[in-house]
This record gives sequence, C-alpha cells and structure tokens, in this order.
Amino acid sequence: MKLDEILHKAGRYKARKRLGRGKGSGQGKTSGRGHKGYWSRAGAKFRLGYAGGQNPLLARIPKRGFNNANFRVEYQVVNLADLERFADGSRVGPVELASKGLISDPKAPVKVLGGGQLTKKLTVVAARFSQSAAEKIAQAGGAAEQA
Repeated sequence: MKLDEILHKAGRYKARKRLGRGKGSGQGKTSGRGHKGYWSRAGAKFRLGYAGGQNPLLARIPKRGFNNANFRVEYQVVNLADLERFADGSRVGPVELASKGLISDPKAPVKVLGGGQLTKKLTVVAARFSQSAAEKIAQAGGAAEQA
C-alpha cells in the first residue's frame, strides 16, 4: 500500500454486512432474517398505515365534518420595506416582484403587508393588501391596485 492509495481515514466508514457468506461470517444461512415468515422473503415491505390484515385505523375512525384546507388560497407575502428597492414612481406588480427575487411565482397571488416604511411613490398591484399597507402606500403618494 502506498500513501497516495489511501482514500479515507481508517475507520471512518463502517464496512457493510456481507450476508449469506457461510457460517464463519456469523451472517450465513438465513442471513439474519430468521426462519420463514413474511420478513424472510425478498421484497417484504408494508405500505403506510397497513395493520396486518385487520381494518386499518384510518378506515375504522368515523369521517365527519368539512375541511376547508382544499380551498385555502396561499398568498406570497411581501412587506412594504421590500418595495423600497424599486425606483420612485414605478409600477410594481407580480412580474417585477419576481424579477427582483421577492416572490417565486409571478402567477400566484401576492399579499402586501405593512411591515416597514415606504418613502417612494409607487403604484403597487397585488391580489390583497393589509389595511396598514394600503394606508402607508397612500400616505407615500402611491396607489394600491387590486390585481
């Protein structure tokens, strides 16, 4: 062995178990799987929630009520302080926000929140505005337009 052939520190990586290589290895014959049964077979795995043939818990409990999560609208949030990077008098919409890296998807709805101060006169186009954000935009001489 040469020094340039040593690829990693000795003992850094644990050697894998070599199963089914005879009695002397300690993992011969059944290769640590025991005798017979589901887990001794190749490809043995259960899907999530499988309860060994009995009716699974999720199927046993009653289903009641209405869940509004399917109809929830996820807004991309932008604070007023983030809008300071735009030029005075410019029109700021989802496309401009995405180009500056403030939101990830220009097609998804945007909500502007009132965090920070706005000193520039901007026309901001978004799906929603918090009450404080709309007031601060108006105070700065800009306009808040619903998209």
